[in-house]
This record gives sequence, C-alpha cells and structure tokens, in this order.
Amino acid sequence: MNEVLAVQIPHELVHYWGWFLAFGIGLLVLGVAAVVRSVTATVASMLFFGWLLLIASGIEIAQAVMVGHWAGFFYHLLAAILFGITGLLLITRPLISAEAVTIIMAMFFIIGGLFQLIGSLATTPSGWGWQAADGIITFILGALVLAQWPASGLWVIGLFIGVDLIFYGCAWIALALAVRKS
Repeated sequence: MNEVLAVQIPHELVHYWGWFLAFGIGLLVLGVAAVVRSVTATVASMLFFGWLLLIASGIEIAQAVMVGHWAGFFYHLLAAILFGITGLLLITRPLISAEAVTIIMAMFFIIGGLFQLIGSLATTPSGWGWQAADGIITFILGALVLAQWPASGLWVIGLFIGVDLIFYGCAWIALALAVRKS
C-alpha cells in the first residue's frame, strides 16, 4: 500500500529554481539569527503581532461603520476594541506580553501533549507509537517551558520562531534543488 504520489512540476518553475534557493537560504539565515538572538526575535514578534492587531482593529472599526444598523455592528465594534487593546499592550509592553503568551503556549503544549498521548493509547491507530511519542515530547516541552517561566518568556518565542524558520528554509532549499533536477 505504499503508493508514491507523482507531482508534475510545471516547466516554468524550473527557470526560477534559483529564486526558491535564495528564498530558502534567506529563511535559513533569518532562522539562525532568531535562534542566536532569541530575545530580540521575541520582542520583534510581539511588536509585529501588536501592529497587526492594531491594523485589524482599524479594519474592524471600518467594517462596523459600514455595517451600520445591522445586528453585527456591536460584534464588529467589540472585536475592534479587543484587537486594539491587545495590540497596544503588545506594542507598549512587549516583554510582559511575551511572558503572558509563553505561559499560554506552555499550557497548550502540556494539555495538547496529554491529549495526544491519551488519544493514541485509547484508540491505538496505525502508527500510534509515533503519536504517543509526539504527545510525550510535547508534554515535556510544555513542562520545561513552564518550569523556566517567567524567564522563558524572554527567549522561547524567538527560539521557536527561529527553529521554524530554519526548517522552513531547509524545505525551500530542498524544493529548489528538486526543481533544478527536473
């Protein structure tokens, strides 16, 4: 039952493999920089998401005005207020915001890891061992982050973003090299 999915790469993409490679290398370099400077990456991510929420607040206010007397007016206005307050908090207090986000992430990992572990043991699907191992690792990761909190709030988010960028960059590099071969 091991069927390989054959994907046809459009010929036009072959000409741009170098751009894919450059993009992957750029992401890889950014990821390494985020890991090395995880506190800076954490603060930068809090500022970035804060500004995104402020922009979303403005869009929600515009939507609320456009909706007018419709029943959804107050929902859009409430969303705009919540987005705006959260965005301002992220921008004006990025370190405290990072600590708050980190404790939420730690709890998410702990609960998600337990859910995966118990679910894999209760249902024993194909490959349940890998799912159970993933649950255990996720639980341990959450417990380690929580054990180091609040200090972990300064570096965990930047580290996670950096690791994600490294793997994402490697995936783009692999895609570029595969496209080049075809």
